[in-house]
Amino acid sequence: MKANLKYSAILILLATVWGSSFILMKRGMIDKATGDLIFSSNQVGTLRMLFASTALLPLGLRSLKIITSYKIGISLAVVSLAGSFIPAFLFTYAETGISSGYAGMLNSMVPIFTLIIGASFFRQQLYRMQVIGVLIGTIGIVILVNGVSVVDTSGTYLHVMAVVFATLCYGLSTNTMRYNLSHLQPLKVTAVAFVFAILPALFLFFYFDTPATIMENEHANKALIYISILAILGTALSLILFNYLIGKTSALFASSVTYLIPIVAVIIGFFDGEILSWIQVLAMFIILLGIFTANSMKKQIVKKTEGL
Repeated sequence: MKANLKYSAILILLATVWGSSFILMKRGMIDKATGDLIFSSNQVGTLRMLFASTALLPLGLRSLKIITSYKIGISLAVVSLAGSFIPAFLFTYAETGISSGYAGMLNSMVPIFTLIIGASFFRQQLYRMQVIGVLIGTIGIVILVNGVSVVDTSGTYLHVMAVVFATLCYGLSTNTMRYNLSHLQPLKVTAVAFVFAILPALFLFFYFDTPATIMENEHANKALIYISILAILGTALSLILFNYLIGKTSALFASSVTYLIPIVAVIIGFFDGEILSWIQVLAMFIILLGIFTANSMKKQIVKKTEGL
């Protein structure tokens, strides 16, 4: 019981951090006071990966010895690219056409792809309660989206599909971590995964002419603070906790965090002056019911309780 409470607390913490990440991306691109463009979507994605990789580089270099086989090396590359690098650019691009709130809601497709990929490529057995839970959670998300009148959905299908593809990447990464890397320490796995990302991020840092923007844009320093928080808290440290959660519970339980993210976004909006309707409250309870249903099986109760 104590272990389950701990993992539920981690899930809520991740939802809180990641639920705030979408607005941090937006603040890294656009100055709130003036509406002026600061960094492009590609530059924000690059800086996010570069900051996160740099923060974990010392540990990552010391942990390279965990690569003891070709399978582990390939799996780490998949976690690096699909779990952080590619989505970092897809989400910032998406937010050039849709609101952060809408992007957060679309992100809730992760459990669906996690379930499909797990069953299709990792021989994960599907249970009735898992499928029912995912369906209930999806219904809750649909109600939540339709109950938000302040969400900007004016972007093109490319912006929407960018988020969809990012959730597909997350589903692949989550299953790879759960079935190929869960026997390794999450801290080392995350650190080594970011070692794989630092050279591409460094190349793109100069390719997208990011140094010039930092030097020339008067709002750059403030935007860099938002991006740094996004990179360190919302990427590096959060992925350590997320990978730990995957190893201790199940891929589906860990990916359920994306059902909680829209709830966080709505609550943040409420405190920021947005209206909270009864439909949104109902949707939140339906989402929570879906998470509980999908993860209520004894087979998914954690057995290992050792720390990070």
